[in-house]
Amino acid sequence: MEWRNLYRGVLMGITDLIPGISGGTIAVMLGIYERLLTAISGFFSSNWRRQIGFLIPLALGMGSALLIFSRLIKYLLEHHYEPTQFFFIGLVIGVLPLLLKQSDARRNFRPIHVIMLIISGALVASLAFFNADKTGLPIDDRSALTLLGLFFSGWLASMAMLLPGISGSFVLLMLGVYPTAIHALSSLDFLLIAVIGAGVMIGFVVSSKGIKLLLSRYANLTYALMIGMIMGSVAVMYPGLAGDTATILICVLTFVLGLATTLVFGLRKKA
Repeated sequence: MEWRNLYRGVLMGITDLIPGISGGTIAVMLGIYERLLTAISGFFSSNWRRQIGFLIPLALGMGSALLIFSRLIKYLLEHHYEPTQFFFIGLVIGVLPLLLKQSDARRNFRPIHVIMLIISGALVASLAFFNADKTGLPIDDRSALTLLGLFFSGWLASMAMLLPGISGSFVLLMLGVYPTAIHALSSLDFLLIAVIGAGVMIGFVVSSKGIKLLLSRYANLTYALMIGMIMGSVAVMYPGLAGDTATILICVLTFVLGLATTLVFGLRKKA
């Protein structure tokens, strides 16, 4: 068992609670992104035993973080939204040097890759114009149709979770399911957790195979799309700035802290 994946899973679980930052981004930051895709896509293959030691500690860390930190994240977003968002913006921006170096963009990127980078960034940035309701009430209806909708919402969110730059929580927010998911986690509503979680798990398996195929056959194009999406996600996360000086200083501090955190992880990966 790779028990160091416990803390990695905790970090990924915390960020998957945040509308705006992707667990895939954190996986890139931790240097386990491609290993994660291989493990998920290979879990239901003949080599599944080789993947258990990697996935079980990671899943335990993510599950623990989702249950433990859901209330804290909800509190921070409701009462300290701007500093929290700037911390995550710092995390995201700090990933870019690592991805640019990993893809060797200066040597490998052609004009078509730059164009696709710009397009993907613009598409993700355009999500900032959606008027998503961050304070909506959870869904109380437990009909079969509603549960089916929650299942497919989890499926769609899982695709975003694996892609650096797109947040699964933001997808849930746009679909109107985010308040329901947070409420289910914080109140331990096992039915809703199971329904949304099943959609996430199935989506992980299907999406990981597709992303892994893209990385193996179209690595430069995939990296260009990923970098563009990460750049565009900054526009989605940007909360604006309050007029008072104290809040601005706190936002600057949290941004620097987030940026430094990512760069430290990047240096450790390089070492």
